[in-house]
Amino acid sequence: MTDLQKTLEAYIDEHADDAIAYLQQLIQQPSVQTNERGVQEIVIEKLNRLGLEVDVWDPVYEELAKSPYFVASRDTYVGSPNVVGVLKGQGGGKSIIYNGHIDVVPEGDRSKWIDDPFSGKIENGKMYGRGTTDMKGGNVALLLAIEAVIKSGIKLKGDIIFHSVIEEESGGVGTLATLLRGYTADAAIIPEPTNMKLFIKQQGSMWFRVTVEGLSAHAGTRYEGVSAIEQAIKIHNGILALEKIRNDRVDDPLYSHIPIPIPINIGTIKGGSWPSSVPDLVTIEGRMGVGPHETIDAVKQELVEHVASLCQADDWLKDHPAKVEFFGAQWVPNAVATDHPFAELMKKNFETIYGRALTIQASPWGTDAGLLGNVGNIPALVIGPGETKVAHFPNEFIDLTEMIKAAKLFALTLTSWCGVASTD
Repeated sequence: MTDLQKTLEAYIDEHADDAIAYLQQLIQQPSVQTNERGVQEIVIEKLNRLGLEVDVWDPVYEELAKSPYFVASRDTYVGSPNVVGVLKGQGGGKSIIYNGHIDVVPEGDRSKWIDDPFSGKIENGKMYGRGTTDMKGGNVALLLAIEAVIKSGIKLKGDIIFHSVIEEESGGVGTLATLLRGYTADAAIIPEPTNMKLFIKQQGSMWFRVTVEGLSAHAGTRYEGVSAIEQAIKIHNGILALEKIRNDRVDDPLYSHIPIPIPINIGTIKGGSWPSSVPDLVTIEGRMGVGPHETIDAVKQELVEHVASLCQADDWLKDHPAKVEFFGAQWVPNAVATDHPFAELMKKNFETIYGRALTIQASPWGTDAGLLGNVGNIPALVIGPGETKVAHFPNEFIDLTEMIKAAKLFALTLTSWCGVASTD
């Protein structure tokens, strides 16, 4: 262990309790979408105390709408600030983005939580609360790493750009806004809860809707009508058949641990208006995965063509074809080569901190890495403390020891990637 690493790790260990208390503050702010201001004010205060150049702004809908990567989740972002903190380097080094989303999904049914979802209760080395693992714990690990570098008097050659972004949970408006504002770098890390595995590839996805028509009739003579529900079942089964076709094409070994690498999920089916009437309209809504090797436009076209072929093969649907449309959230896929210099550095640093080889996999879900990679042309890696299996679930938690250890990895990455100019 080098003296530099010893200095960073010693600082992180000495200030672990402060970092845990800070995470508790963040958790106690219920930063569901449209309610992000309170938690961002806590982030802003922290960045100011660390001496970073802080930029705070509400993303502007009209500016975002000019980008083909924009997916609107609401018609205004006023009152939902994005925050970026910049620590300028001494020059001559590579820059890095540490990107973390501050929005959390709603808590859901509170009766399924043992404690208040925003309590930040600590028990047996774990902190409980919505957002602990997804992903405020990861954000705190990033901030503790940055703080360790600053407070230890270490001067970096390259810049650090810290993103605290909104709206990741509905498609990435916050990260898109930072990129359009000019906050780019030579590499990026997103500390989503990967259980400290490296997700070098991330699946993309989008929401779709299929509208299926029937013919209404009285239930007593239902044979005179055509049930839209029965027609929708044909479409549903056909979409699941497409899922198998698509996944049979996947041969990427990084997806070998996932039973269905790029799933198609039917999330809602709505139809019918009266128990004694043959239903004449059904809507199916779902989420379609997009592989790292694919484009969103190509996958959209495949779904449209597949549904059209289903309709052409059916006597009723041929003359009353189902309508496919895309709406709501969308996540862009992303991939970084396993031998990219930044990935190689992460492998080395992980082994230094953890004493074992880094596990590399592909992610079954989307992240803001897709925007960093496709809009900013930035090699973005996803690795962080916490486990996906408790994200979005009741009694979400994070292991605090893992959060602190992750900060050591992130601190070492700052010095090794950005380069050290001098130490005071």
